[in-house]
Amino acid sequence: MIGLDAILSIGEKVLDRVMPDPEAAAKAKLDLAKLAQEGQLKEVELYAKDIDSARQREAQIAVSEYAPLINKIITPVLALSVTGLSFALFVVIIFVDVTPEGKDILIYVLGVLSALVTQIASYYFGSSMGSKDKAEELRKTLK
Repeated sequence: MIGLDAILSIGEKVLDRVMPDPEAAAKAKLDLAKLAQEGQLKEVELYAKDIDSARQREAQIAVSEYAPLINKIITPVLALSVTGLSFALFVVIIFVDVTPEGKDILIYVLGVLSALVTQIASYYFGSSMGSKDKAEELRKTLK
């Protein structure tokens, strides 16, 4: 396991490579050090590990010959359902006449569903690919 000092060192090396402006890089390094002092860097690390373990568990279930079909398809079915429901509510709000009280409730529910759709899209399309790229960049930096 990588220690906090090693993470800070890696972060500084990455910032030096990514940010050509020395002032911006220095500010980013200070922000990184501040996060480390406040313990927030550890929180970010724990959050990333939690997401990674969930993805690994899901991948193991998907390829397991012993897992029931429902266990293999429940996550994608729920993701598609939430996304479909969000789009359906968009259509209702745009094309159907709803009372003002009902519209307020629909907009609230749509806000919650929109946040879920954002998380779903991040889980399936954004975060994992970015994490792989970042991990590869960190490995190159360490060598």
